[in-house]
Amino acid sequence: MSQTFLTFLLFLIPFVIFAALTVLAFRIPRPVIKWITVVLAGFLTLIFGLATILGAIALVKLNSPQPNPVSTIKASASPQELARMQRYAILCGDCHSSNHTAVLDGGAENSVPDFLATIYAPNLTPGGPLKNWSDGEIVRAIREGVDKDGKPLVVMPSEAFHNMSDADVAALVAYLRSQPPVSRETPPKSLAPFGMLLFGAGQVETSVQPPITQPIAGVPAGVTQEYGKYTTSILGCRDCHGADLAGGAPGGNGPPPGPNLTVLVPKWSEADFIKTIRSGTDPTGHALDPEQMPWKSYSAALTDDELRAVYLYLHSLPPIVRQTP
Repeated sequence: MSQTFLTFLLFLIPFVIFAALTVLAFRIPRPVIKWITVVLAGFLTLIFGLATILGAIALVKLNSPQPNPVSTIKASASPQELARMQRYAILCGDCHSSNHTAVLDGGAENSVPDFLATIYAPNLTPGGPLKNWSDGEIVRAIREGVDKDGKPLVVMPSEAFHNMSDADVAALVAYLRSQPPVSRETPPKSLAPFGMLLFGAGQVETSVQPPITQPIAGVPAGVTQEYGKYTTSILGCRDCHGADLAGGAPGGNGPPPGPNLTVLVPKWSEADFIKTIRSGTDPTGHALDPEQMPWKSYSAALTDDELRAVYLYLHSLPPIVRQTP
């Protein structure tokens, strides 16, 4: 029995108990005591009844088989592509590595606040669960947020990876297969009561993306706006900086809100932009918080030419000014 189902029972059992007490309360002979008991037990029945409904919705969301077919892509990469994916894996290591390196042996910390859930990024080396997954199942998990059994993943940035090219995702799987195997287990995924309520209420979604049914062509590497746009997309910049890169919305349970890049970056030179990512200090002398902006990982993952391409793309965006209330 999973820990998440046990959490659901924390709603269901009190609901049944208070519903029974509400019915029994009508048999109390003294009117004052009877109606006080009916109101209190009835109120708690409604509260736990609502929680039970939301919990049931969350269980269905997390366990419903998805229509996404397994990809037919096979792991494949040249030595140059493997080296590039090893650099990119440093970004994955922010969640999937015990020591934040490109060896993805599983996260050392809970990926979300403890009061929401227990979700540790799994071991992605050949010594972990992926040894029993096909290449196509791994590709589907990366780009579509669906696990080996066809069920939804959570806290997996598949929205950013959804447009990753077939060649790049094949190279990424090849890199995962090439790592030294590490036998390390992470705690099983489970929802805390509050996290289950948020899932049931639709305030937190799974990582599932629409099925990919057509090949996704690669973008030629180079210092171009097109390659900068592609790189910005698969690096998940929009997770924090907003869908239009004009600033993330504050509040909520998602990633930290990033600043408006459509206004900020055009004020900088190309050299300023590269120096900001390399040093963690912007042209105004402001130090980037590595907990908010993982600049060290981006610096290790990206070459100067890749940063130039990203800068070229960001610099080309029309400025978007948010209206503050």
